[in-house]
Amino acid sequence: MRLNELRDNIGATKNRLRVGRGVGSGKGKTAGRGVKGQKSRSGVSINGFEGGQMPIYMRLPKRGFNKPNRKSWTELSVINLQKAIESGKIKSGIKYDEASLVSTGVIRRIKSGVRLIGSGKLSEAVDLAISGVTPGALKSIEDAKGSISIVDSSTKYRAKGVKAEKSDKLSKSDKKKNVKVLKEKSEKIAKNTPSKAKDEPAANKTTAKKAAEKKTSAKKAPAKKAPAKKAAVKKTSAKKAPAKKAPAKKAPAKKAAVKKD
Repeated sequence: MRLNELRDNIGATKNRLRVGRGVGSGKGKTAGRGVKGQKSRSGVSINGFEGGQMPIYMRLPKRGFNKPNRKSWTELSVINLQKAIESGKIKSGIKYDEASLVSTGVIRRIKSGVRLIGSGKLSEAVDLAISGVTPGALKSIEDAKGSISIVDSSTKYRAKGVKAEKSDKLSKSDKKKNVKVLKEKSEKIAKNTPSKAKDEPAANKTTAKKAAEKKTSAKKAPAKKAPAKKAAVKKTSAKKAPAKKAPAKKAPAKKAAVKKD
């Protein structure tokens, strides 16, 4: 074979179809697009159109949810951890946290936390304080007589396919009942607290009154003369009453004089 004889296999390459070259070209008139209509024009894309019926991508149910604020973990494999031990970046007897792993150059960044993943053998015991660890990686650390402490204990990990327990969660009706009970308790406490505050000043007032009565017990004797003065006023008013009736008796005397005339 020579260089000038190199070529593609027969049928590997084809020339572009040239349309609009008459009826005799084999693709004349409609150029292979069928008859007139929407699909015979350029710039039309009706992929998934099923003649107006509900398309399959809308008939099928939706599954899953993309959490907008999900955590992004920095994954550290057991193999890379062994490489760091061999290169001298990590030494046994020292406890490494997430910040120290970045400073030693084992990982580049922390993100939302560091998780140890994978499995394998470690040549030295390693002490780590990270955000998470898989069961296989935990076994590798324990086999090397190392230890791992989880920094964020609130995050719980479960095996794949295992559903989360919902026994601790309350239904909407139970939440409403709990709210009502809490309101009733708060109202009872609110009623009891001001009553005690009112009793204390009342007790102070009674003691103050008793002390005032003892001081004024000697001054109460002259206070009894007040009704005697009122009685004297009443007597004087009784005497003045008939004095007003005298002019009323003179009226019939004048009438008698008029009759005599």
